[in-house]
Amino acid sequence: MLKPIEITLRPFKISDVDDFMGWAGDENVTKYCRWNTFTFRDDAVAFLKEVIKSHPWYRAICVKDRPIGSIYVMPGIGKDERRGEIGYAISAKYWGKGVATEAVKIAVACAFKELKYLDRIEGLVFSENKASQRVMEKAGFIREGLLRKYFFVKGKSVDIVVFSTVEAD
Repeated sequence: MLKPIEITLRPFKISDVDDFMGWAGDENVTKYCRWNTFTFRDDAVAFLKEVIKSHPWYRAICVKDRPIGSIYVMPGIGKDERRGEIGYAISAKYWGKGVATEAVKIAVACAFKELKYLDRIEGLVFSENKASQRVMEKAGFIREGLLRKYFFVKGKSVDIVVFSTVEAD
């Protein structure tokens, strides 16, 4: 049996930009992301500075402190503040090795601890992204249903499978 890959989650640094470009610049990785593939380093730096740094809970997924992916939990606002949405992207080099599942488990535990007002975390997964659906299930999320044409992303409407987990009482 192969030894599992040890990962950690930490806040991003601007100096992570080259590692970030390693997966955020790969169309295979960003195919199911709501953001576009990064082709220019300056755009990636701006994203790190303006989006990630101002986000309430966005982390680098690291192997030996080098980012190989990203994961976030976005809390809702107003009447939706009790639920958050999780999303992630992992370098293709680490697909199928349990890294995404482990990152989701760590992120959920941290988010419930750090964002104490959350009762629920949702994963909104493209219906055609079977690998990410498996990640959600392996991380203990429950499949709740299909939202038809829920997001308009990259020029088309897409169906979304909703997964959720709740804070243990």
